[in-house]
Amino acid sequence: MNYHGDYHRLLDTVKAKLDTSGSCHDFDHTLRVMNNAEKLLEYYPQADKETVMLAALLHDIARPEEEAGKGKCCHAELGGKMVPELLEAHGFPSDLAQAVSRAVSTHRFRSKNEPETLEAEIVFDADKLDSLGAAGIGRAFLFAGRENARLHNRAEEALAADAYSKDDTAFREYLVKLQYLPRRMRSSAGRKMAVSRAAFMADFFEQLNLEVYGNSDNMQK
Repeated sequence: MNYHGDYHRLLDTVKAKLDTSGSCHDFDHTLRVMNNAEKLLEYYPQADKETVMLAALLHDIARPEEEAGKGKCCHAELGGKMVPELLEAHGFPSDLAQAVSRAVSTHRFRSKNEPETLEAEIVFDADKLDSLGAAGIGRAFLFAGRENARLHNRAEEALAADAYSKDDTAFREYLVKLQYLPRRMRSSAGRKMAVSRAAFMADFFEQLNLEVYGNSDNMQK
């Protein structure tokens, strides 16, 4: 597609920035989100593709700042503030920059800011899809490993754990967030994809519980 600014220079800028981020929110993650966004756009031809793809590219632009502060700032909110200046510096028009900013600022699961446009909803769903299925399992363990968390733990331990602690396992991420993602999806197409990926993830953790504890009772909260 044709962009209204220097897309390739912007791509290089984002890649350089996200190379300083953790591996579960690195540039590879951004590329997967962009791929998910393209899949979702096939179902919504009325959406503005440029807004969606730029927001997918920039959705984690403030992740390094959030990671450095151990979650003390919201990367979505901060990223939304950073986007207009960044896009305009790369030759994109201000009205497009504002639309992209709104989508970036509302893509976070734990935020109270809800997506208000179709484009923002597609970006929200594209990001959440990468937290589910096989890719989501891999990312959850990447994060847990970075924090030196345990391989696995019991549900009561996981649910009582603090974020960024030894018990902040991949299973904790599943229990407190990932299992609920399908119901939070904003588009019907995204929800359908999420349900399929979430089922795969549930089967994985059932198997992990069986191997570690000898039964799957640990799936129950």
